[in-house]
Amino acid sequence: MNNVQALKVQSSNVNANNQIHSYKVKELLSDTNRYLVPMYQRNYAWGEGEINQLIQDVLDYQENKPNQTYYIGTLVVFKRKDDSYEVIDGQQRFTTLTLLAFALKRMVTKYQTFDMDWYDVVNLSFESRQKSSDTFASLIQGVALEHLSTDDYNLDVINGYTLLEKGLLALGAKLEGFCSYLFDKVEITRVCVPEDTDLNHYFEVMNNRGEQLEKHEVIKARLMSVLTDDNDKELLSKVWDATANMERYIQYGFNPDERHCIFGKDDWGQFTPINYADLAACIESVAKTKQSGKIESASLSLNDMLAKPPQSSSSADITLTPERFNSVINFSNFLLHVLSILNKGVLTNKKVALDDKRLLEQFDVYLKDNSSDKINAVKDFVFALLKCKYLFDQYIIKREFSDGKDKWSLKKLHFYNKESQSYINTFNDNDDLESEDGFEGNNRQILMLLSAMHVSTPTLVYKHWLNGALFHLFNMDRITPRLYLQKLENLARQFVYGRFLSESPSDYYQMIYQNERYLAFDLSNQNAIARLHYGVIENSLVFNYLDYLLWCDSVQNKKDDVITQFEFTFRSSVEHFYPQHPLDGHRVLADTDLHRFGNLCLISHSKNSKLSNLQPTAKRDHFKAAIADKSIDTLKLYEMIKLMNAANEWTETQIAEHEQSMLTVFVNDSKKELDNE
Repeated sequence: MNNVQALKVQSSNVNANNQIHSYKVKELLSDTNRYLVPMYQRNYAWGEGEINQLIQDVLDYQENKPNQTYYIGTLVVFKRKDDSYEVIDGQQRFTTLTLLAFALKRMVTKYQTFDMDWYDVVNLSFESRQKSSDTFASLIQGVALEHLSTDDYNLDVINGYTLLEKGLLALGAKLEGFCSYLFDKVEITRVCVPEDTDLNHYFEVMNNRGEQLEKHEVIKARLMSVLTDDNDKELLSKVWDATANMERYIQYGFNPDERHCIFGKDDWGQFTPINYADLAACIESVAKTKQSGKIESASLSLNDMLAKPPQSSSSADITLTPERFNSVINFSNFLLHVLSILNKGVLTNKKVALDDKRLLEQFDVYLKDNSSDKINAVKDFVFALLKCKYLFDQYIIKREFSDGKDKWSLKKLHFYNKESQSYINTFNDNDDLESEDGFEGNNRQILMLLSAMHVSTPTLVYKHWLNGALFHLFNMDRITPRLYLQKLENLARQFVYGRFLSESPSDYYQMIYQNERYLAFDLSNQNAIARLHYGVIENSLVFNYLDYLLWCDSVQNKKDDVITQFEFTFRSSVEHFYPQHPLDGHRVLADTDLHRFGNLCLISHSKNSKLSNLQPTAKRDHFKAAIADKSIDTLKLYEMIKLMNAANEWTETQIAEHEQSMLTVFVNDSKKELDNE
């Protein structure tokens, strides 16, 4: 990894002093040395995405390469005078591994499928962070989680533990094999920096990692090595550099003349080339007409490419600074989406993996599959990469930061004149080019559905919605808001009804690339309804898509400003409206009522921690101020509060009534057919 490479600046005496040591996870966690997270380190911050990714990474290697060691990263430490080790880099991973051991230690008493007797001393502690220390102590002692959801404990650590426990339980029969591989085959490298190290500088350096950049630049070099013509090499380099910055719109990766040629004369919102040859001819024509200047040679060595700084925008492109937009995916993962779309989801009769750990492997397979004509295979990918990035920029949501606001946006770049270019809604209603808020109309509806799907899958490897959306966009002859929305809604229905609520769940490949149909949701099918019970729900899209449907109904009928102004955020904690562990002697509901869909909603982990044991009336009061401000965490929760207000109570009756109402929404939606334009 690059953090190990960074050590080279001062490693002349490191190896000589045996300062680098590789530990298996079990060895690290049972190490008798004491490790300390210093005050200057940030608090524990891993959420669902990072934790699920860690579990999935280990599981992938355990299943695919069970006899090989998996390197999980680097732990950089500084040995203090008291012989403890100050953690400079890697504390998030080390903390997560410790929490994972806590979870397994607590689970072993119930399942007895693996040995945790070896783990009896916690070797990681926190400097001047009493809440974190107390949280660790309580978790290892087995204190019930409902007693730890107070301000006396570190709720971020509790959240991490809860997510780890959930992820481990989801492994089911795979758990024992996962544990065996994790502890005995997964390794982490501990690097002890020299005594005279400037820790502040070193900490800054170690947090500037480029692992993803290194991987995709290696792919760039491999593809370029296939090409024999210098013009083709230049074009590959140009397209690659233009697409690699996921926060920058693709048009700004080309000079103005090229933009007019590729993306429409005096427009910049079209994609004019129909294939690689057309693209090459376009670039060549621009080059021939230029009065001066030469395109920098792209025939660089791999070392030159890695050392080459990112291409910056010109001074005229001040509106396109990366700070304005945040992408929903990184470039390495984006390359895999393009590869999948180009090959209709299959390489060598296997589904393309959307996992950047396998980036090099997947491209090796692609070149091997096309060994008889590698040059055209590379050209096809270059064209697909450019087209997909254009489609991504135009038709996939981004997080936008402008005018002091942080919001979802769905915008395209529009050329007005040489001195003026701006962003407008991708789908402008009533031809209003100046409208930028995206709060009404087709643009808003598409934005809502895309954001509902995105927040449901924070882990990059699981962003099948993005793969499906780009695949449909890539194959549309003409993209209209109506057709695009139809494709997206059908994709969401396939996921919800064809997989998450189906007795025979479909594979993502079947749904996206083979358009496998789903069955309508049936209220009489108890097995399907059982998939909506607490602990069984596979994906939060079930809740978020329901919120989307409620929002659509309200917008269409202009019912309620709280609903029409609703926006999706990352919420992954399933909350019982009537609590599992009621306080103050309140009655306990039977599991059949407690865990049914009518008593569940989706909220943030922090709010779940604070509200979980409170009565429904107290939870309602907590949200009163937000509702008065036309805001709410989740629309399903809002419907529950309105029903409770009408009945003046929340009992088994209201739970059943609310559930019936929500399931009817699913039933009616699942019967809709995808119309053809």
